[in-house]
Amino acid sequence: MGKMIEEFNGYRTKMNDRIMETANTNIKRFIALDTTTYADGALNVKTKEMLGLVASMVLRCDDCIKYHLGKCHDEGVSNEEMNEIFMIANLVGGSIVIPHYRRALEYWDELNS
Repeated sequence: MGKMIEEFNGYRTKMNDRIMETANTNIKRFIALDTTTYADGALNVKTKEMLGLVASMVLRCDDCIKYHLGKCHDEGVSNEEMNEIFMIANLVGGSIVIPHYRRALEYWDELNS
């Protein structure tokens, strides 16, 4: 696993644990809702993660993009599928998404190395 991935996953885990130490009921419910929303349902997990990635790119959340890239990788998204995901995100989000696309592609390459 590449350094970029280790740093992201390590920090995310550390801070999620910290959040849960002090989280009130509403935050815990929100996190549970996030988890259950991405579970298999009428749409499979792979499709939901691809949708999450497009939304994250359009909203320009680099942490969210990395998270969904990792999940897409875990779900077996191919490079060809990823290229189409990136195209949709750029089409919907416009040219302001391009810097996030660059970082997303760099992270995707590291996931695949």
